[in-house]
Amino acid sequence: MIRAAVLPAVGAPLEVTGIELPEPGPGRVRVRLAAAGVCHSDLSLSDGTMRVPVPAVLGHEGAGTVVSVGKGVTHVAPGDGVVLNWAPSCGRCHACGLGEVWLCADALTGAADVHARRADDGTDLHPGLNVAAFAQETVVAASCVLPVPDGVPLVDAALLGCAVLTGYGAVHHAARVRPGESVAVFGVGGVGLATLQSARIAGAERIIAVDVSAEKEELARRAGATDFVLASENTAREIRALTDKHGADVAVECVGRAVSIRAAWDSTRRGGRTTVVGIGGKDQQVTFNALEIFHWGRTLAGCVYGNCDPARDLPALGEHIRAGRLDPGALVTERISLEGIPAAFENMRAGKGGRALVVF
Repeated sequence: MIRAAVLPAVGAPLEVTGIELPEPGPGRVRVRLAAAGVCHSDLSLSDGTMRVPVPAVLGHEGAGTVVSVGKGVTHVAPGDGVVLNWAPSCGRCHACGLGEVWLCADALTGAADVHARRADDGTDLHPGLNVAAFAQETVVAASCVLPVPDGVPLVDAALLGCAVLTGYGAVHHAARVRPGESVAVFGVGGVGLATLQSARIAGAERIIAVDVSAEKEELARRAGATDFVLASENTAREIRALTDKHGADVAVECVGRAVSIRAAWDSTRRGGRTTVVGIGGKDQQVTFNALEIFHWGRTLAGCVYGNCDPARDLPALGEHIRAGRLDPGALVTERISLEGIPAAFENMRAGKGGRALVVF
């Protein structure tokens, strides 16, 4: 029996309880978790903004050590450090055929599987976003594990599985930030902090962080922000004042709210790029008029998982970490146990802190 954080129903409090995991069958891998990040997507699953079968073991950003492997698994072995990949690509669907593996039609089919059972009553449990990282151990498909890049501490590697890949990819793949450009980042949470670091790596000249909390300024500047703007109805005007009245070349929205998406759009220069990373609910309606779309000539684009291919991008992230250009640990503002996840959810709702990290 192992301990895990279980979501019994949408909108219900998480329960830390014992679960029984099966041994890994063919094509499966058992992993002992070293750490798991508490991501806003976990909160979105908990409150129903995103839907998966319940009851479920949540958690999708993690890293750990392989305990055992099933028949046919050859790319990892017991004792190996691995990063969990919550959105494995099938390699067969239309998106995969186009090389857009982050849009794989079958990436989340594993969420409907029976993952484990509650130890107290035998209730079937699903694996949240495929990997069920809010647990001491998990059993996942072999496609859901990738080797930890050389030289990256296992606990830090947990952040690579979502926040760092998403922020890095938003800058390098989705927005394609060029040296000398200006970048505005809306939301200084875990993904926002990774986006700030990545903008610095890309050679952005002016990096403007925007958040509703003045307490985030120090975090933002440590991550690479050259300027900090407290979010208000004047945000776009302030960003234009910082960019010779043009607006930012690139705005990256990491919140998922209509007001911040609209502010990011308004803060982008004529002909610039607005990239939306944040996941909002269906009630978050953003409106544009036809004339402004023509006049401003901006590009508005969504961004899924940083438009990343984890197998390709994890080694690149490892190089940046070893060279000291990227610091996953700097995203973490709180280290907690499984019991601390509900409080971490409340901090996210209140806009407090960066990434909370469950350390086992």
